[in-house]
Amino acid sequence: MNQDRTALIISLSSRLMWALLLALLFILTPILIPQIPLRLTLTCFGTGMLGGFVSIQQRLRLMPVLDLSLYARSWTVTLLFPIVGGILALVLYVAFLSGIVQGHAFPNFYVPSFSQPPNRDDISMLFLLTTPNSGADFCKLLFWSFVAGFSERFVLGFLRKMSSDPEGPETTTNKTIAGD
Repeated sequence: MNQDRTALIISLSSRLMWALLLALLFILTPILIPQIPLRLTLTCFGTGMLGGFVSIQQRLRLMPVLDLSLYARSWTVTLLFPIVGGILALVLYVAFLSGIVQGHAFPNFYVPSFSQPPNRDDISMLFLLTTPNSGADFCKLLFWSFVAGFSERFVLGFLRKMSSDPEGPETTTNKTIAGD
């Protein structure tokens, strides 16, 4: 039985290496091709995927054989954790951009203004021209994107809290999201 478990972990690990390469592609493409649209969005998604990859790698040795078998046979199941990690990193990125989450532990951004009245181009410019205010803000964005992918509970808990908080999103601070 132990030999079966080892074979399943090896099979799953080789699949996960493809997920890692996909995450690195999302992270490195905007760096190697700076004029690519949605640079920051791709980087957040890839960093969240990387967090999901690390999370599942940490869980492998504790997974029951039945789960290992399912992961080792299905590309969909194998890629699910990293992709969900990328999506949750994007949700957190939008929370940062919206100002719902702010404080010294979180990134600040230059966000282009919308015209009055707003139009379609404003949305395009939002994702094309938004940048972190500093190198430290970019690093904070990478850190929180990785955390979002690594710990789904982190962002999902934040969303639950936001949906049940009677005072609204204005009350979210470092203490709220960091779980202090």
